[in-house]
Amino acid sequence: MNGTKSGRGRRIVLWRHGQTLWNLERRFQGSTDIELTETGVEQARRAARLLAALRPDAIVASDLRRAMATAAELAAVTGLEVAYDARLRETFAGEWQGLTHEEILARFGEQYTAWKRGEAVRRGGGELETEVAERAAPVVLDHADKLPDGGTLVVVSHGGTIRTPIGRLLGLDPYTWESLGGLSNCCWSVLGEGARGWRLQEHNAGTLPEPVLGDDD
Repeated sequence: MNGTKSGRGRRIVLWRHGQTLWNLERRFQGSTDIELTETGVEQARRAARLLAALRPDAIVASDLRRAMATAAELAAVTGLEVAYDARLRETFAGEWQGLTHEEILARFGEQYTAWKRGEAVRRGGGELETEVAERAAPVVLDHADKLPDGGTLVVVSHGGTIRTPIGRLLGLDPYTWESLGGLSNCCWSVLGEGARGWRLQEHNAGTLPEPVLGDDD
């Protein structure tokens, strides 16, 4: 599922929300609707000033409050309206939601280790990662298809949800998606459109993308 139209030179910035209290407490948030902390708001404000320099053409965001508040900071400095889509919510993780990592390991140890091994696991009885990709990746592609040539889309979402469309758009086997690693609060990944499809240009970045100067340009 690459979905690219060769030669248009579009860019997709997938931006994780700012810090929440549950992040600090190492509680599994999933689709629970948790607000940003004051630090999270400041993180979003700082990142928005950087991302505005990319001159984005459109912003689409999860409708959970932590993503909405993050997106609002970019909207404030760009003047763009934000489109909200529930399909960009974080993975629903059933009984895991609200538990600390220690509590998850104590109660669901076998399930947790199977997930980390790359097995298809319904964490806490929730969604599979491939199911998250099936709902989130089409949203990203639909909005990217509306961009002008060379345009930039900013997608404001959640760490787990961001990883799945990246894996899907790059054509990676779901078993390997975990190898992409997580995103820090208010950091982002950048997909650029190349001649053969989408390429991962930046991952877990907190500064503006630099051009590739060299033989792989």
